Amino acid sequence: MADQKQSQLLGANLAFTAGFIDTVGFIALFGLFTAHVTGNFVLIGATLADFSQAAILLKFLAFPAFIAGIVALRLLVRQPSLAPAAALCRAYALEALLLLAFMLCGVAATPVGDAPGALAMTAGLLGTAAMGAHSAGSRLLLPQLAPTSMMTGNVTQFAIDSVDIALGHADAETRARCTKFLWPLLGFFAGCIAGAFGYTRFGFWCILLPLCHIAALALTSRG
Repeated sequence: MADQKQSQLLGANLAFTAGFIDTVGFIALFGLFTAHVTGNFVLIGATLADFSQAAILLKFLAFPAFIAGIVALRLLVRQPSLAPAAALCRAYALEALLLLAFMLCGVAATPVGDAPGALAMTAGLLGTAAMGAHSAGSRLLLPQLAPTSMMTGNVTQFAIDSVDIALGHADAETRARCTKFLWPLLGFFAGCIAGAFGYTRFGFWCILLPLCHIAALALTSRG
């Protein structure tokens, strides 16, 4: 039971980080989705239909940046003899480093202006790479958790299980799964709100909050 509670809390906390960073990127960098990379495909299509919109290059580059974060994480943790705690420490450390770089580039790029300059572009790609590493770490090292950065599947599964529970057709496994998917949804939603208010109040410095959280996870995961 204690392990289940810890998993629920970790899932909510990681989802909070993803929601926070995704929202900061969207507000600060011309609608860039750092965690929800498929959303950038939609924005690319919309931008191509209206060439007056800015930052189409940034959205095109977001996908390879996301992949780069995944590749970097995979290379860091692929050593067969690596202990799980050490692998988690590496994953969190990589994400924290990329978030730090995202924050510092964003601060240096402020004010961003009407179109992204080199520093703003770099900031966006670093944030996207951080979320690529985040997603890869969750999938590779934390399979007991529901996805913590892409919520569409979580919402779908939660809704299905909720219907079964409401109809009285749910067993213990269904109820447990429903709870498992609920926590990341709540965490992501809270992160989106916090990211919006944080950026409005503190600019890119607001990234210190999720950065410190991920850095703390890196330190505590060493065992």
